[in-house]
Amino acid sequence: MRENTLRSIWARGETVINGQCGIASSHVAEVMSQQGYDSLLIDMQHAPVNFDALFAMLQAASTTNTIPLVRVTWNDPALIMRALDSGAYGVICPMVNTADECRRFVGACLYAPLGYRSYGPVRGYLYAGPDYYAKANDTILPIAMIETAEAVANLDAILSVPGLAAVYVGPSDLSITYGLAPSTGPHDPAMHAVFDTIVAACRRHGVVPGIHGFDPDYSRARIAQGFQFVTCGVDIDLIYAGAQDHVKRVRA
Repeated sequence: MRENTLRSIWARGETVINGQCGIASSHVAEVMSQQGYDSLLIDMQHAPVNFDALFAMLQAASTTNTIPLVRVTWNDPALIMRALDSGAYGVICPMVNTADECRRFVGACLYAPLGYRSYGPVRGYLYAGPDYYAKANDTILPIAMIETAEAVANLDAILSVPGLAAVYVGPSDLSITYGLAPSTGPHDPAMHAVFDTIVAACRRHGVVPGIHGFDPDYSRARIAQGFQFVTCGVDIDLIYAGAQDHVKRVRA
């Protein structure tokens, strides 16, 4: 089975630099996957990416060594299994607030006896190899999003769920549940203290802590804080920033 290099990076104690793709285009996914990211997250939650687009985007990303991940719209077993059958090497699930919700999510990612995933990796075995079934449970990454105060309160129970590989903090949603604005809350020292709590809990349980990193400075600060999976670069944001910079420089 094709190696999931994210597991290898984490085993060395290093950090995964992740890119995010929300433009429903195989060409954009192809371009993003060739920019040096360790992984590429295709976002179905907040972006207009349907399953037809997802399938083509996963095919485009598989021409590189960048590991393909998918953020599904919700903790729905059908969505999770379809993403994995399409060739995702990890699934990020939003709004996981309790251990029961985490067990349901992880179970959908793994084959029995560890989970209840249905067998039918239509494209998964083409991407991963003919021994997909035998090694999938040790390769696929179930990643639960921690983005509410409720989830932080239940963190030790969530992190105790067998098979959970990593958590992924959504700083904006998490800020809202602590009474902060989604635009400024992620930069608030009070929120950074919550991040410290999450990192410490992950270390206790042997689960990788991840977070959405916004810009390079924010991402570097979170890496220094102990996060080992950091998103730095969303396709649409990069277009905004690049276009604005070009127009500004030409008008000057």
